[in-house]
Amino acid sequence: MLRAFAITSLALVVGGCSFIARSPDQYRDDTSNVLSTKSAELNTCYDNAVKTEPAAAGKVTVLFTVEKKTGKISNVTADPARTTAPQSLVTCVVTAINGLVLNPGDQRDGNATFEYDFARPGAPVGAPPPPVPPPA
Repeated sequence: MLRAFAITSLALVVGGCSFIARSPDQYRDDTSNVLSTKSAELNTCYDNAVKTEPAAAGKVTVLFTVEKKTGKISNVTADPARTTAPQSLVTCVVTAINGLVLNPGDQRDGNATFEYDFARPGAPVGAPPPPVPPPA
């Protein structure tokens, strides 16, 4: 079972172009929708991890930037302090979402934290992560 939670904070850098300016909630929802396009691939990542490690489960917390104007998801990294899944699963998740595009772009860079919770069938799924404070 795969559960995903998103926390998005925005760097308040506004440009003078004709791109939209999303609210924090809209930015979070739009980014979640783009990431959800990879659900099947992420389930395959988990299925492959279970083949080599039958007890594979845990969280993969990724940090990334949604580039202003282009909407490209870049600089995807796993947060080691909040990631508990096997490395093979972590690598697969990072690879799957890197390069996705939020369309249309936004007037602001988006700095996001997104958590995937991979649990064995029947295992309890953890609570959503605490909110990430907005950048100073």
